[in-house]
Amino acid sequence: MNLIVAVDENWGIGKDGDLLCRISADMKMFRATTTGHILVLGRKTLESFPNQKPLPNRTHFVLTTNPNYTAEGVTLCHNLEELQQKLQPYAQEDIFVIGGGSVYKQLLPLCKKAYVTKIYNHFPADTFFPNLDEMPTWKKTKSGEIQQENGVPFSFDVYERIEKEV
Repeated sequence: MNLIVAVDENWGIGKDGDLLCRISADMKMFRATTTGHILVLGRKTLESFPNQKPLPNRTHFVLTTNPNYTAEGVTLCHNLEELQQKLQPYAQEDIFVIGGGSVYKQLLPLCKKAYVTKIYNHFPADTFFPNLDEMPTWKKTKSGEIQQENGVPFSFDVYERIEKEV
């Protein structure tokens, strides 16, 4: 299982249910990386999409604790056990966790690779991603070239889970 996320310098990912900033190159990278794959997301993330509809050319699994929640075009899962059961037929490398904050925290231990758009700026945030740089089980394996869009510097980095030697 993989994850994909955009974080600021404080590992902030959102504020009031929205992204901290919009970078078109990040949106293009997200689309290129996830198209044709399986997405795992929370209800609030789905509701932040245009018209609250799933993204085209992707299979969506929405994790929600609300037993009465309904949404078109997605598979609903009400706990991690149900989610893992429904994801079994799919190759782990084809699955991408895309948020939000609580879904990332729950599924981070199951992920092997993290595609991180690192935004070199601070934004007011109310939702954060765990700082992978401070976690001994994660290592940055690719540092992307620093780019800039509308005065905002960013890079596309890759982190991978490492096994601790005993």
